[in-house]
Amino acid sequence: MTDRRSELAANLAGVEDRIAAACAAAGRRREEVTLIVVTKTYPADDVRLLSGLGVRQVAENRDQDAAPKAAACSDLPLSWHFVGQLQTNKVRSVVTYADIVQSVDRSRLVDALSTAAVRAGREVGCLIQVAFDAESGERGDRGGVAPDGVPALAERIAGAQGLRLDGLMTVAPLAGPYAGDPRASFDRLMEISSRLRADHPAANMVSAGMSADLEDAVAAGATHVRVGTAVLGVRPRLR
Repeated sequence: MTDRRSELAANLAGVEDRIAAACAAAGRRREEVTLIVVTKTYPADDVRLLSGLGVRQVAENRDQDAAPKAAACSDLPLSWHFVGQLQTNKVRSVVTYADIVQSVDRSRLVDALSTAAVRAGREVGCLIQVAFDAESGERGDRGGVAPDGVPALAERIAGAQGLRLDGLMTVAPLAGPYAGDPRASFDRLMEISSRLRADHPAANMVSAGMSADLEDAVAAGATHVRVGTAVLGVRPRLR
C-alpha cells in the first residue's frame, strides 16, 4: 500500500506540473482549473489513498462500480462526478451519490434525474454533454447532444426540480470535423459556453480534456479537466 501511495503521489505531482505549466502558458491562474481524477475501474482503496493525497473530486462512469465504491468511501471529503452514458434505469441509484452528472444529453434523462433527485431530497448538478460528432437532432457515438440542441436542453434542466444547470462537458471526438483536433473542439465548446452563460450566468463550468489532451483544454479555457490514466496508471478493468 505504501508503494501504491508513493506511485499515486508521484503521478499526481506530474499531472499538477502539467496543469500548472498549461495555465502559465495560457496566462491563467492555476486555481482556475480543477482536477477531477477519474477512478473508474480502480478500487476503493485507491480512492482512499487519493483522498489522503488531497484529491477532492473523483469521477466514475458505470453505476455498478460507482455505487459500492462511493458507499465504501462515504466517510471521505469527496465530490463524486458521473461521467458515463447514463441509462434512465440507473438514475435512481446515481443520484444517491453523484454530486454532478456530466453526461446529460436528452430530455428524458433530465426528467428521470429530476424525479429521482426530488425523491432523494438532493440537488444534483448537471452538465450538458456536447457531441461534436453528432448531426442535428442526434446523439454522439459516445453520448452527447449535437451543439444546436444545447439551448433547449439547458432550459429543460434549468426548469427541473432537484437539478442545477452547472455548464457543459465534452470528449474530444473521434469522428466528424473535429476528429484529431481536440483544441478546435474545446475552442468550439467555449463558444457554446459563452452563449449558454448569456442566458444562464451560473452555468460556468466547462469540463474538457483528459490525460492525453489536458493542455489543449486548459489553453481553450476549460474550468475542469478529467484525468484517469496519468494519475492511476493502466490497470485491468474490474470485473
